Amino acid sequence: MRLRSLLFVPGDRPERFVKAAASGADAIILDLEDSVTPARKDDARAAVADWLAAERTVPAIVRINPVDGGLAERDLAAVLAARPDAIMLPKAEGAASVEALVAMMGAGAVPVLPIATETPRAIFALGEYAAIADRLIGLTWGAEDLPAAIGATSSREADGGYTAPYEMVRSLTLFGAHAAGVAAIETVFPAISDGAGLAAYVARARRDGFTGMMAIHPAQVAAINQGFTPSADEVARARAIVAAFAEAAEAGALQLDGRMIDRPHLVQARKLLAQAGAS
Repeated sequence: MRLRSLLFVPGDRPERFVKAAASGADAIILDLEDSVTPARKDDARAAVADWLAAERTVPAIVRINPVDGGLAERDLAAVLAARPDAIMLPKAEGAASVEALVAMMGAGAVPVLPIATETPRAIFALGEYAAIADRLIGLTWGAEDLPAAIGATSSREADGGYTAPYEMVRSLTLFGAHAAGVAAIETVFPAISDGAGLAAYVARARRDGFTGMMAIHPAQVAAINQGFTPSADEVARARAIVAAFAEAAEAGALQLDGRMIDRPHLVQARKLLAQAGAS
C-alpha cells in the first residue's frame, strides 16, 4: 500500500466519502473517533460500513475509538465484516495496545496504523513497535492530544513550529517507524488555506525521513503527493549512484560528478528508487 497521503473524512459525513476517494489521496481515513460526536457514533458506524461494503477505488483505513474506552468493540463489530484495509488505533501505547486490538479483531484481523504519541505513557513505548511490525502498515503521531493530556498550553511556537518537547516526540516516532521497518507518517498541517506553509511542512517532513503524511482536507492532497514523490532529477541521481557502485563493486567510496560518495549514499539511493517505484 503506497502511503504518501492519507486523507481524513468524518465517518458521519457519507456525502464526503466519494469526494475524499476521488481526491488523489493514496488512502482515506474514515474517522469514528474525534470528528464524530457521541450521539452520532452509531450513524457513523453504519455509514462507514455501507461505504466499505461497496466497490472501493482507494484503500480505506478506519480510525476507531481507543481500545480501553468501551467503544472500540462496537466500531469493530460494525466495520470488520466489510474488510477495511487497515484500522487506525488512537491512544496507542506500544506493542500491548496493538496486540489488544488484534485480539479484539480475532480471525478478521487487518493491519494496524497506530497513532503512537497521544498519551505520556506512549512516548516510552515507541521502541516497542519493531516487535510487532508484521501487524503494522506504518506509525504516525499527533501534536494535539498529548499537550492536552499533560496540561500544556500549546505544542507550537508563535511561528507555528513545534516546541522542544513535541519536536522530540516527532523525532522518536520517526525513528520508531524506521526501526520497525514501516511507513513513517507525518502528522497533519492544520492551516488548510496556507499553501506555502503546507509545501514547506511537507518538504521538511520528507527531508527528515518521513515517507508520507496525513491530510485534513482534499485541497492538501496534491501538495502532499508531490512533496513525497521523488523528482526526475533525484531519480536520475539515485540511478547514477547505483550504477557507479555496480561498476565498482569492491569500492567503499568513489567519486561521482566530482563529489565523494560512499555506501550510505548507495543505501539512500536505493531507498529513493523504491519510493519512486523505479528499477
